[in-house]
Amino acid sequence: MMEEAQYFAPVIQDEHGEVTVELAKSHPGFADPVYRSRRNAIARLALEHRSGDPVPVVEYTAEEHEVWRLVSRELQAKHRRYAVREFLEAKERLALPQDRIPQLQEVSDRLGELTGFGYLPAAGLVPLREFYGSLADSLFHSTQYIRHHSAPFYTPEPDVIHEVIGHGNTLASDRFAELYRLAGRAARRVESQEALEFVSKVFWFTLEFGVMTEGGEVKAYGAGILSSYGEIEEFQKMNIRPLDIAAMGTTGYDITKYQDVLFCAESLDHLEDVVGTFWADCDDDSIAALAASAGS
Repeated sequence: MMEEAQYFAPVIQDEHGEVTVELAKSHPGFADPVYRSRRNAIARLALEHRSGDPVPVVEYTAEEHEVWRLVSRELQAKHRRYAVREFLEAKERLALPQDRIPQLQEVSDRLGELTGFGYLPAAGLVPLREFYGSLADSLFHSTQYIRHHSAPFYTPEPDVIHEVIGHGNTLASDRFAELYRLAGRAARRVESQEALEFVSKVFWFTLEFGVMTEGGEVKAYGAGILSSYGEIEEFQKMNIRPLDIAAMGTTGYDITKYQDVLFCAESLDHLEDVVGTFWADCDDDSIAALAASAGS
C-alpha cells in the first residue's frame, strides 16, 4: 500500500517544463528508472493536451502490452463469473483488444458511437468538481500509464486498465452511461464542498464499487471491482448492505485496501430508481438533511 493513503502519485511540473511523477517508495516501479521516465513522459502528454485536441498517442512498449494482455485474459474469465449481465453486454459491444493496450482516442471514438461518451487525458489526480462535472458533458478523465510489469495484478493507483477495462466497458452501456451523466450534473448543481463529497461518495459505492443481486447471487457492476484481479474474487465475502443513499454518502472508506463495506442494489432498475433519482434531484439542502439523518 502507498504511504499516506496516496491514491494518485503527485505530478509536479517545474519552471522549465520538466514533469515528475512522485512515486511512493512502496510503489512497484519506484526503483525502476525506465518506468519512472515513462511515467513522466506520459504525464507530460496529458499536461500538454489542449481542449478539443485528440487524446495524445502513447507509444506503448512490448512489455506494457504484455501486462495488458495478461490482465485482460485473467479478467475475462472473472467477468463471466462475477459481472452483471449489463456490463457483459456492454463489454461485448465495446470489443476492446485483448492483445494490446488500445489508444485512449481509439476507445473514445468507439464509446462516442455507442453512448456519446469520450475520454480526456489525465496526468494524475483531477479535482473533484472538475472530474465529476465533466461527466455531465459525457467526458471521463483517464490516465494512460499502465502498472509496473513486476506486479501485473496489482496497482496502488488507477491506471489505464482500471480506466478502460473497468470504466470504459461500463460506459459502453447506455443505462450506466446515463448514471455517470446524472452524477456529473449533481456535482455541478451542488455548491458546498460537503455536498460535493457526498455526491462523490455515492459514486464510489455505486459506479466504482457497486454490487447488485442478479440470478440469485450478488454480482459486481462497479469499475473498481471489475478491473481488480484480486478484489473481484473477494467482494462477495464483504459486509454487504442494502442500497442506502444516506449511508453511502456518509460512510468513510480506505482507498488503499479492499472495500469491506459494499451496498447492494436489488436490480439495475432499483439502482436507477434510487441512485439515479438522487443524482437527478439532489441539492445542498436535501444532501444536508440526508447527512443529518445518517448521524442521528
